[in-house]
Amino acid sequence: MHILLIEDDDRVAAALRPALHRNGMTTTRLDHGRGVVDHLDGVDVVLLDLGLPDADGLDVCRQIREVSQVPVLMVTARGEVSDRIAGLHTGADDYLVKPYDIGELVARVHAVQRRRKVGEDGVPVPAGVAPVTVGDVRVDPERHEVTVAGEQVVLTRKEFQVLALLARADGAVCTRAQIVAEVWGRGWAGANRTLDVHVATLRTKLGRSELIRTVRGVGYRFAATED
Repeated sequence: MHILLIEDDDRVAAALRPALHRNGMTTTRLDHGRGVVDHLDGVDVVLLDLGLPDADGLDVCRQIREVSQVPVLMVTARGEVSDRIAGLHTGADDYLVKPYDIGELVARVHAVQRRRKVGEDGVPVPAGVAPVTVGDVRVDPERHEVTVAGEQVVLTRKEFQVLALLARADGAVCTRAQIVAEVWGRGWAGANRTLDVHVATLRTKLGRSELIRTVRGVGYRFAATED
């Protein structure tokens, strides 16, 4: 995934870019908003600071939206509710207030990229809605259904969200921070324990505990036994 980072603070950029690279992303950085539309080719997600030296980030977002549906995640120190509302109304896909946890930022980057996949006609289409089958377990995000050996399994909303997120990752590891951010929208002191309980319940309900694998110190992955 290629990230266009629009950030004028050298210290923030110097800390953020290596963290994104460690998570398998490449980056291009601009320290200004001028001419941003000339740098959108090949970009998967834009990280946009609002306090730029030559332009207001809201105006930059409007310029991007005039020519592209690329996902825009505003990352800024402006934390008032009115600022968030203005950012989202301008066309941002998500809004994150500094300071932030890098795990949450990475999770939100993946989330907006999935939600904003674009078809050949340039119109955003839902991402990750195709059913995923691993062994005899089938997860259908569009129908919000899970079956095991053809029999439907009843899950709570959060249980299904956790399972669907793991299934869509196609065998890749989902970090704890990523899962918590995407399913619950925030982190808190007991978040890891809550996630562990949901995973344990999923393993019991599915009757296929080996499919949800713990990656110690990182998170979880969903994979067939022979994988």
